[in-house]
Amino acid sequence: MASLKIQKGASKHSAYDLRDPHAEAMERHTLAVIVDNEAGVLARVIGLFSGRGYNIESLTVAEVDHQGHTSRITIVTVGTPSVIEQIKAQLGRIVPVHEVHDLTVEGPAVERELALFKVAGRGDKRVEALRLADIFRAHAVDSTLDSFIFEVTGTPEKIDAFADLMRPLGLQEMARTGVVALSRGSE
Repeated sequence: MASLKIQKGASKHSAYDLRDPHAEAMERHTLAVIVDNEAGVLARVIGLFSGRGYNIESLTVAEVDHQGHTSRITIVTVGTPSVIEQIKAQLGRIVPVHEVHDLTVEGPAVERELALFKVAGRGDKRVEALRLADIFRAHAVDSTLDSFIFEVTGTPEKIDAFADLMRPLGLQEMARTGVVALSRGSE
């Protein structure tokens, strides 16, 4: 195998950035998948992603129709436009899947995530954590002499921003639900 003959200082680009500059851009998409609520369905859907090397950034699942026994899986994934189209087509071919919606391209949608933050601190750090929680409309759902547990609901970006501000104030632990989303409008 021939070595790369790159001289020091020959390129201003990083060796880690070897991606083709003409390749399609990566996009973040939120998919809503309506499926039968039965054993093994989630494993089949997730198997599609793992078997083809697709990444899942966020995954939430819950039954949405008790009488019809259907569940909604909300998946946030990243890929090129052609990969996203391939994911949607392959999801649609799985037998217990009834509907696949790409909320990113179907029009405006509302996305929310719930997170719990355990923040430990005393004195000024405790006061500052409470002040920031008020700004972010976070609720203190548990309080001890040494810590708080805050509940925050909002966009993933809001959750990330709150976490960044709480780290220097004593963020100990965080739990996130993942994104849930619905299309806006009457349909």
